[in-house]
Amino acid sequence: MPTKIITLTTDFGLKDPYVAEMKAVILSISPKTKIVDITHKIEKFNIRMGAYTLAAAYPYFPKGTIHVAVIDPGVGTKRKAILVQTKNAHFIGPDNGVLALAGKSQGIEHIYGIENLNFMLPKISYTFHGRDIFAPAAAYLANGASPSEFGPEIPEIVTPKHAKITKRRHTLTGEIIHIDGFGNIITNLREKDCELMGIKKTVKLKLKDTRLKLKLCKAYSEVKARQPLAIIGSHNFLEISINQGDAAENFQTRVGDKVTLYYI
Repeated sequence: MPTKIITLTTDFGLKDPYVAEMKAVILSISPKTKIVDITHKIEKFNIRMGAYTLAAAYPYFPKGTIHVAVIDPGVGTKRKAILVQTKNAHFIGPDNGVLALAGKSQGIEHIYGIENLNFMLPKISYTFHGRDIFAPAAAYLANGASPSEFGPEIPEIVTPKHAKITKRRHTLTGEIIHIDGFGNIITNLREKDCELMGIKKTVKLKLKDTRLKLKLCKAYSEVKARQPLAIIGSHNFLEISINQGDAAENFQTRVGDKVTLYYI
């Protein structure tokens, strides 16, 4: 059997032993598994940031990769632990929206609640499901357990507003899901959404209360320095940028602000 890959995305940071404990559990159950850290520096409790980061990174991993995401402010409550199966990957984590962008962009085939105690540690804490539930589930899945063995199939996952796009007759409304280190404004609208709106060369949009008409570029340098533009970024999300400038600062925007596209 080929070596399985498990990725980890958390808000744990690197100061504490939490990440090492998750890896120890995985390797104790599935010692030949390769573990890849996507990041452990998601802002604390920031589900939106975790969802974006996972959605940006997962497409570049080999088919069959198992992705574990633990940004879990509701740990210990009645929120479900889930396993999401898509055509090319599996996603494991809390049912709070952190898996929604990645799962829905690839096409969800099955969702299972993780309830089978045989795939958890013998003692489950109320505060560390990453170690006690999600890590062992990923390891047993890597060892060949069938997703359907983990628990009952459930019809849908929690879809937070940052993963939703509202369609009206002449508009599509999404929101800002990330602002990168260059000040690029990254929305949850994708290239296919632009195509649906008939957008080819020019983007008409409203960013908060500001209406803009921007050139849809393939490279930032297609406009002059300090000029705004729209671009489909490297992770296939529509971005509002300024060539050699900070769009988020210029337009006074932040994560969660609305972005509305108009038909051309």
